[in-house]
Amino acid sequence: MANPAILTLAAVVLASGMYGAAPASLIIDASARRAPISPFIYGQFTEHLGRCIYGGIWAEMLEDRKFFYPITAEYHPYRSLTDTPYPVVGASPWEIIGEPSQVTMVTTGAFVGKHSPRLAAGAGVRQHDLAVVAGRTYTGYLWVRSDAPGAGAVDVTLAWGPAPAQAATAHLVVPPGAYARLPFQFTAAESSAAARLEIRAPAAGLVVGTVSLMPADNVHGLRRDTLELLRQLKATVYRWPGGNFVSGYEWRDGIGDRDRRPPRPNPAWTGVEHNDFGTDEFIAFCREVGAEPAIAVNTGFGDAYSAAQWVEYCNGAAGTLAGSWRARNGHPEPYRVKFWCVGNEMFGKWQLGYMALEQYVLKHNRVAEAMHAVDPQAVLIGVGDIDGIHALPGPGESTREVSWSQGMLEGCADHMDLISEHLYEGRLPWNKDGRAALGAHVVKLRDAIRRKAERHRALQAGLPSLQGRTVPISMDEWNYWHRDYVYGELGCVYDLADGLGVAEGLHEYFRDTDIIHMAFYAQTVNVIGCIKTSKTAAEFESTGLVLRLYREHFGTIPLTLPGQFAPADVSAALSADGRTLTVGVVNPTTEPLRLPLVVAQATVRGPATRWLITGKDEFAHNAPGQPRQVDVEQTDGLDAAALTLPPVSCAIFAIPVEPAAR
Repeated sequence: MANPAILTLAAVVLASGMYGAAPASLIIDASARRAPISPFIYGQFTEHLGRCIYGGIWAEMLEDRKFFYPITAEYHPYRSLTDTPYPVVGASPWEIIGEPSQVTMVTTGAFVGKHSPRLAAGAGVRQHDLAVVAGRTYTGYLWVRSDAPGAGAVDVTLAWGPAPAQAATAHLVVPPGAYARLPFQFTAAESSAAARLEIRAPAAGLVVGTVSLMPADNVHGLRRDTLELLRQLKATVYRWPGGNFVSGYEWRDGIGDRDRRPPRPNPAWTGVEHNDFGTDEFIAFCREVGAEPAIAVNTGFGDAYSAAQWVEYCNGAAGTLAGSWRARNGHPEPYRVKFWCVGNEMFGKWQLGYMALEQYVLKHNRVAEAMHAVDPQAVLIGVGDIDGIHALPGPGESTREVSWSQGMLEGCADHMDLISEHLYEGRLPWNKDGRAALGAHVVKLRDAIRRKAERHRALQAGLPSLQGRTVPISMDEWNYWHRDYVYGELGCVYDLADGLGVAEGLHEYFRDTDIIHMAFYAQTVNVIGCIKTSKTAAEFESTGLVLRLYREHFGTIPLTLPGQFAPADVSAALSADGRTLTVGVVNPTTEPLRLPLVVAQATVRGPATRWLITGKDEFAHNAPGQPRQVDVEQTDGLDAAALTLPPVSCAIFAIPVEPAAR
């Protein structure tokens, strides 16, 4: 009589009609080891876009705190995504209190940027749409100077309701003369999603330089709730600051006194770049979460000198020019940043500073040489794209068509250590079709990663310029990207099906350890991110739970598996000491799965532990401040001879083993 477990698996496989028959049992040979999984597969990408940093990682509560936009009588701050809880600011978010003519923008003696607001006696400004939690303390400060010859006064109010009793006011003395930094602190008596901060000049005119308001529990300016999840994520490396953003970014704007750094329009996206989160803040962030930094330099509007000077700021001794700036900013010891991305997506005409491939090859090499002149140990990641077609000069006056990756590998292989690739799947802005059926959706990332790996293997094997060398891939942007934005710009929701797809993507990375050495999930918070935040809470998406689970529990020595197990996707790896076999399984069907397991070249020494991610259906998703619909469940003492999963789920099984004697 047939084994019912085998029949269960076969029924699921045949029902899919996608891959044909599967083996009756999962046979894992513990001796079929492949190249180890690089820890840098578990990387993250952060960009100055939407609410990834400001509103996500960074704790600042105020929009346009440096008054980039002029304050006018017309209070109309939100210009896009106005039907969501997180609209995009396109004009001043500060509303005038009192007669509009009593608030003007002065350019002479402005504190930072082009202008600062002057409040006549009795006038004020306020910012709406802040969120506070009852019992939580908020700290802040403002830079202000008095127009009067002697001391002045300023009143700062945090209000959580319309009644006078639903507010607290700090009456502050403004010393005469230059701008002064005046701190304040409030504790909210009630929770509110419509709190406001008001600044008034009660007796004499004032010029306000800049303002800040953060929850008092922030960690060096980082949101504590977001930081806690990021620590749990345990990402090994973070890529920053872009992304398209970097091709118009002036890194020198982001160092020095944070309040004196100039506000700029975001060069690639919407809104204001406050320059509050610059190089020093990024390095501090990486240290807080225990990750390596990977900095992308500007090869769009940027130049080789600026890129090299950025390397010097991070890695040069305090006696060098840029190293002395770092020391003056409070960091005498070099940061020793190892990984550097030389540009971002320079193959695309949407990129600031885009140029033809034959010209960019020259620019890459000039930038790389300048960076290596400062730090010969810097690991450089070149811009690649194996899918697009570009023209290069051929013999005589002819041209030939090659991928951007081929042109870079032919012309820059000796000026790079890795080559980047990017991939996105889903309901993209330029492809707004509805989501494919569950099984077809879940395999999208896996199949895209596989195509990139296979094309690079074929390409690199035939390039004389490589002389037998392999230039590994850094997949420094990869994710699903859906069009409906809930959490601000590019802030789409990820449901359980997306989480299963990310698990299959990780499985594919584990199969391609020979060619893919780094990967950066894009992006980290809110913007197509694995963590979403409201103004007062933070939560893992399904994708974040998957990334955390594999980082915590999956092995590091991948094993080759025979056969296909579709529609399930299976990956296996040993722990570093070889005494724990880990098996990752994705079940992208609406039927339970039971997979008989046979372990060869090792002896099973005990029951299995299973960490399971699932929900009520494929559309289940988490939201900050709400009970989880998708979570991780641990079960101990399971039979290691059969791996079982409920419908629409993924799991890691950990099985104690004793390797066979060699």
